[in-house]
Amino acid sequence: MAEYRELKFNEINRELFAGFIRRQVVTDCWRRIDGEWVVKSDPFIDDWNEEDYAFLVKCLQNTVTSGGVVYGAFEGNVLKGFTSVEPQLFGGEQKYLDLTSIHVSQDMRGKGIGRGLFTRACEWARAHGAEKLYISAHSAVESQAFYKAMGCVEAEVYDQEHVQAEPFDCQLERRL
Repeated sequence: MAEYRELKFNEINRELFAGFIRRQVVTDCWRRIDGEWVVKSDPFIDDWNEEDYAFLVKCLQNTVTSGGVVYGAFEGNVLKGFTSVEPQLFGGEQKYLDLTSIHVSQDMRGKGIGRGLFTRACEWARAHGAEKLYISAHSAVESQAFYKAMGCVEAEVYDQEHVQAEPFDCQLERRL
């Protein structure tokens, strides 16, 4: 059973991810074509290199220093999942807080860690004034199935910075 805890700035470093396997083999993705969501074949392997990990560490450290939260899920003191929520409300009436990351190590997927992390992210966002969690989510069919199971739906208002940064992501929200 995973142990969940809030990560502190000084814990977030490259070594934290030594036992974390990002690898995701993607076959099909959701794409919006002529206003309709369809599944399209788009095979690729999503994995992180050292530059990606360095960028991730900086982003997660920034989340903590700016007043957001990073939760980790551990098995035997090894990080096997994490999530982050930014502290700034946006989206006007939507009162969104941004779920900037949620990842589970390849060797631990399907064991409830993602659900545990998502639940903690929602609780934190609600406690910090959000009415909805905003997610710019990977479009892989498996990723979207997870978000649907968590109660996410297409965002009422798209954040254009997210759309421009990741044009193939699905823009989702989860009412809190």
